[in-house]
Amino acid sequence: MTIAADLPVATRRSSDLSKHSAEVFAEAEDHPVTVTRRDGETLVLMSQREADGRSLLLNFAAQLITVTLDDRGTLAERMSKAFPWMLALSPVDRESCAQDLVDAARASFSTNQPHLAIAELTSWKETATAVAAGLGSADLVWLDDDETVERP
Repeated sequence: MTIAADLPVATRRSSDLSKHSAEVFAEAEDHPVTVTRRDGETLVLMSQREADGRSLLLNFAAQLITVTLDDRGTLAERMSKAFPWMLALSPVDRESCAQDLVDAARASFSTNQPHLAIAELTSWKETATAVAAGLGSADLVWLDDDETVERP
């Protein structure tokens, strides 16, 4: 199956690119547009953001496949090899992270929405970075429920 097979149904003729280019380009910024041609193969026009998201998702998929082929250790241990930044997380958080990443990847693959997995991956990586920088170890001082604070 080609990548274009699951794209949103937005089809334009190649002549629309010359006659209504601004409209076609605006549409392609929102979602990929299939461009049919009489004299050649059908093309897909999409934003760089969309193409980058698909590329990141394929890279992530390759890493997950590598993790699943290794049968030594828990899912979190195997994923920590593929994603060393996970080692900054606590063991409990590593387990949550591993499962969250697998779940987000499955959702992305099944809905053709790369941003689901990429956002989850980015969120966990940023969390690990913050923990490594010591931002998660500060003692918090909680205000009582009845205390009011003036607006700045």
